[in-house]
Amino acid sequence: MTDTPEADPPGADPTNGEGPELDEPDVFDGPPRVSDADVPETPHPVNWNLLSAHDLETEWLALNRWVDWLRHTYGLPASVLPPFWHHHSELVWELSALHLHWLGAYDPEQNASAAIGWHRDFADARARLRDWVAASGTRIDRDRPTRQTTWPGEEPGPPVEDVVIADRDAEFVEFVHAQVRRRQEAEDEFYASLDDDLDVDPVTGEVRE
Repeated sequence: MTDTPEADPPGADPTNGEGPELDEPDVFDGPPRVSDADVPETPHPVNWNLLSAHDLETEWLALNRWVDWLRHTYGLPASVLPPFWHHHSELVWELSALHLHWLGAYDPEQNASAAIGWHRDFADARARLRDWVAASGTRIDRDRPTRQTTWPGEEPGPPVEDVVIADRDAEFVEFVHAQVRRRQEAEDEFYASLDDDLDVDPVTGEVRE
């Protein structure tokens, strides 16, 4: 009487007698799962008056990078995009809106005609930028505050004088640091004025129950 060979254990490879094989990823398993954290945030309007100190620094750096790309890509002269645009709120708000419009127009989920729509609006924005630059008096190598009209009953503003700036990038870094420092001081002063009985999260600034 012959012995009946035992059946191979589940998962064993009968060709080499080794134990169960480890599962390997299948190229047909499909793409990896994508969470909300992997999806870029939808562009949204930036209110420069309400940004926290941290967000203010982030937005300044992002806008500065994009504006530098814009001037090189389209060969914009200083009469449209001067180097010291960051000192003039009218230029900051205009360029910020144009930047956000560009982000929306070139979003992967946008329709194919959005880009030409942005360029049409860009032409209108260039005309407005020329007006802002001409009114402000800022130049390629120097800057001065935008003149303000004094209304009846108001104190006259300080004299407007040109300031020569030799290194634009270095001056921009100092400018942003000063802006962020002032915003942080305002935040600290606000939270310090809150009732001591309130439990305020020092990181988020939220009032905890």
